[in-house]
Amino acid sequence: MTHVGRGLPGVPPPDVPQDGSLDGSKDGSLDGPKDGQPVPGLPLIASDLDRTLIYSAAALGLDVPDGEAPRLLCVEVYEGRPLSYMTETAARLLAEIRARDRGEDGGQSEGNGESGSGCVFVPVTTRTRAQYERVRLPGGRARYAVCANGGHLLVDGEPDPEWHEHVRRGLADCAPLDEVRVHLRAVSAGGDWVLRQRVADELFAYLVVDRERLPQTWVKELAAWAEPRGWTVSLQGRKIYAVPGSLTKSAAVAEVARRTGATPTLAAGDSLLDADMLLAADGGWFPGHGELADGGWSAPHLTALAERGVAAGERIVREMHGTTTGPRPGR
Repeated sequence: MTHVGRGLPGVPPPDVPQDGSLDGSKDGSLDGPKDGQPVPGLPLIASDLDRTLIYSAAALGLDVPDGEAPRLLCVEVYEGRPLSYMTETAARLLAEIRARDRGEDGGQSEGNGESGSGCVFVPVTTRTRAQYERVRLPGGRARYAVCANGGHLLVDGEPDPEWHEHVRRGLADCAPLDEVRVHLRAVSAGGDWVLRQRVADELFAYLVVDRERLPQTWVKELAAWAEPRGWTVSLQGRKIYAVPGSLTKSAAVAEVARRTGATPTLAAGDSLLDADMLLAADGGWFPGHGELADGGWSAPHLTALAERGVAAGERIVREMHGTTTGPRPGR
């Protein structure tokens, strides 16, 4: 079911046709067999990474006395330096979720003896494959992962070429990447707030910026230019993303659900680029920080959390953990 969110005008609907298919075919699938039939009670849990599940030092949002701050676990190192963290409690709970994902806990929820229902856990990120592979989540590599905002579907760590070709065909409906890249370079030229300009896997572009120097209306002006060309603009931390509207997390998550037969789908995310995935899900959560919360966005089937920063990440994992053992959230 496709839900409708409120707030943030211009949030695109999920890139899934109304007949439920990914490619317009009547059977609603890409070519090839489906891995399993839907199994009620076995949820697919799709989670964004940065500022939802994991946090940089700048995004931790520790607003308690130092002596009361949670213990942290580093889950990403870049160029020899720690980069991203979870609380140790969130890491432990996620490891338990992942054990159920792999069926390694014997059907038992650790510590309370309750019967576990299992799940399919899917990391979903706008990061490139190389950036995603730096992240070492508790529980090891997920069987399915989504990178490049839906541009890559990893299966056992390897890109699925059939999915990537499906994505490439969909990009024909949007302005070409080169046009967007040239425009970004032109409208940001001479700005002392631009630190770097990058292209991600030849799918979309982004800028790394100094937020304090970023002109107040620049992102809105870029979004107004991009929208009629079929592109979406999102500001996340120090990065401004320009992404084709057809490149969505929701479509890739729907493909994982098709292959695994898992249902319902539950999702978590914090940004405009997570909105389509959240709206397409049967339930889920978004933190008290980020584009969605700051813009007053809401949807009736989602839970808006009060927690911010890494505390929100821990709360989201707690909620996910509960769905693998207890009653699942309703719509």
